[in-house]
This record gives sequence, C-alpha cells and structure tokens, in this order.
Amino acid sequence: MRTEYESEPNPGLPGLLPKGENIIWQGSPNWRVLARTAFHTRLVAGYFAALTVYAMGNALWHGVTGLADLSGVAITLAGAVIGVGLLHLLAWATARATIYTLTDRRIVLRIGIALPKCINLPLGIIGNVDLRQRMEGTGDLAIKLTSEQRLGYAALWPHARPWQYSNPQPMLRAVPDISAVATLLARACLSIQTDGRVVPIETATRMTAATEQAEAA
Repeated sequence: MRTEYESEPNPGLPGLLPKGENIIWQGSPNWRVLARTAFHTRLVAGYFAALTVYAMGNALWHGVTGLADLSGVAITLAGAVIGVGLLHLLAWATARATIYTLTDRRIVLRIGIALPKCINLPLGIIGNVDLRQRMEGTGDLAIKLTSEQRLGYAALWPHARPWQYSNPQPMLRAVPDISAVATLLARACLSIQTDGRVVPIETATRMTAATEQAEAA
C-alpha cells in the first residue's frame, strides 16, 4: 500500500539534507498519550458518563412510565462510543502522519493528515524550550521562538502549546523517551547558540549528568 511518505527523499523531511547537516533524532507521538492529552478523550468520556448516569437516574425516578427514557440512555451510550472512538482514531491518524526531526541545525515538524506540511525551525531562533513530562516516559516540548515571524495556531494544532493564541509556540507532543530527546535538543541548541541565549532543559540535563557520573564511577 502506498503511503504519504513515499515521495519524500527522507521520511519526515521536505528534501535531501544539505551537505554537512546530520539527523540527530526522529520520532512520532505516542498516539494513546496524544489521545488523552491533545484530544481529551478521558474528559469527553467523563462527560458522556455523567450524561448516562443522569439519563438512567431520570428513567428510574419516573418508574414504569419512564421506561421510554431508556432509549435516551442507549442513545447517550452510542454517542459516547462513537465520539470517543472517533477521537482515538483521529489521534492515531495524527500520530501516524507526524514525524518530528531534530538535526544539528534545525527542528522539522512533518505534520498534517489531509494536507501534509513541513515546518522548519532553525535552532538559532529557539529562545526557550519547556519540558513537561507525562505518563509512560512520554512528554511534551514547547518551543518559544525569538524570531518576529509568527506561526498560525490553527496551522500548528495539535502541535501547539495550549492557550498560546497570540504568540503560538510549536510543541512536540507525546514524545516517547522524553528525557533523552530533551537532552539531545538542549545540547543541539547550545552547540549553535554559543552565547547562551537558550535556556537548557534542566530536568533532562540533570538526569543525564547523574547517569554519566554513575557510569564514570
């Protein structure tokens, strides 16, 4: 079966890498974590659960004359299954269509299901990286840019930091092995921006330093 990546010279990249540029890391979101954190499947499931409990309670309160209300319970349950199922399917498709690439010069976000696109973020315009660790060793990396050029929130979503509408920040979501990836990103940024403008990802750096000391001992 033909995939959307077959026309790319390097999966996740818009073209061949320039001479001297090297890939440090590539990865995709964990779709299950993406479903919970970006598409809020648990919140939606909880909402439908509350509606179901209310409908059942209302039917029982009216007794025999309220048996017809049980059809409302069935409709609510069906809506919950379909709605949550569609959100999980969307999360799976989003993760499958997404490739995050870190090179020694830039970050590339290969995103989009129906209309794939690549967003290039040179390491030189990264001003800050915020790490949020989540379940199963995954996490998010929100990237604050120093460039005056702004990216559209709608064009980035769901690969955008929540609630940052006026100044959207690209975000690598539900990344597996987040501590190792965060360390690689921090080191790559600091190797480009030798003036120290990039704030290191301290959590990942401390963990790496502790591991290196243990190995040296």
